Amino acid sequence: MPNPATELPDLRADYPPQGPGKAPAERSSFLGLLPGIALLAVVGYAGKFVEHAINTYTKAHHITFPNIEYVLWAILFGILIANTVGLPRIFRPGVATYDFWLKAGIILLGARFILGDILKLGGISLILVFVAIVLSIAFMTWLGRAFHLNPALTTLLAVGSSICGVSAIIATQGAIDADEEDSSTAIAAILALGAISLFAFPLIGHALHMSDHAYGLWAGLAVDNTAEATAAGALYSDAAGKYAVLAKTCRNALIGFVVLAYAVQWARKGLANAATQTQLQNKAAFLWDKFPKFVLGFLFISLLATLGASTTPQIAALGFTKAQLTTLGNLSRWAFLLTFAGVGLRTDLSSLFKQGARPFIVSALGEIAIAVITLALILGADHIYHL
Repeated sequence: MPNPATELPDLRADYPPQGPGKAPAERSSFLGLLPGIALLAVVGYAGKFVEHAINTYTKAHHITFPNIEYVLWAILFGILIANTVGLPRIFRPGVATYDFWLKAGIILLGARFILGDILKLGGISLILVFVAIVLSIAFMTWLGRAFHLNPALTTLLAVGSSICGVSAIIATQGAIDADEEDSSTAIAAILALGAISLFAFPLIGHALHMSDHAYGLWAGLAVDNTAEATAAGALYSDAAGKYAVLAKTCRNALIGFVVLAYAVQWARKGLANAATQTQLQNKAAFLWDKFPKFVLGFLFISLLATLGASTTPQIAALGFTKAQLTTLGNLSRWAFLLTFAGVGLRTDLSSLFKQGARPFIVSALGEIAIAVITLALILGADHIYHL
């Protein structure tokens, strides 16, 4: 698990103190992070409290009411705070650490998988991951050109919708020398539509009576940002949440290759900046720099869980015990609680139309098309192969 003292400040570049995509002017000390982290905990736990209170009340009074997971309540509370009273500056650095908690949560989630479980994602599912990425990039690129968006914004929207949302946009921004306004617009659109998916995806999944595997795969393929994909899966079921994380992690692992491809393309056209062209001289180093390291952490924790599950005492001694796995699983849930609160607190609805309606229209049409296409692919695969 990453060291908070060294990792947390570096992740705040992904948080917008005055709007999505804008990095804070200065870094805070660890003590400076505490108010925002405390706010994440309060908002996240408020979601837990409301979920428990509603369930207790409806059960006591024999009222039929759908179970609304704390995930959604935490995000809604965060959106309400961020877009009404706003987020005072003292909270911004700590709230920005939501990305750290997301990655820590995914790493710790490896304790709930043995490597054999990861293989259950299946070859067909992995093929669907690649097909979905290719179709997403191609369709969003065509749509951006059809609406006459500038090439940089079109690229950022295509990468954000096909790979891993905000992280992919930020990684690509530097590679193609996109300006801050394009990055902010792309991030705002991705986050807003990701928030909408939290309501739409579970409803559609239940209406179609999708299995946990099929729904989780769909959420992992069609929802852009890792936090929203994780939340959309968890809102359906615990098993669906695990499949969503697996599918999304596969997408995340490809970020370096996609960013490299765009960087090379822009360099050949003479559009890349000097720093990117220098980095491209060592493509292996470029890939490693862009590769999401938390994927390796997830696999390492999963390996230790696998060793601990061995029936051979000598091998089992190298891995985690059942008690340790339970502890890590609980820590993962707490990390996700902070993450989901941060998703809401960083959703800035006022930033959606700063460049007019066209970027949002392109994003909305693209996201709907990608959701429909991936759903059709998964339902077809489920019908034939019984995912």
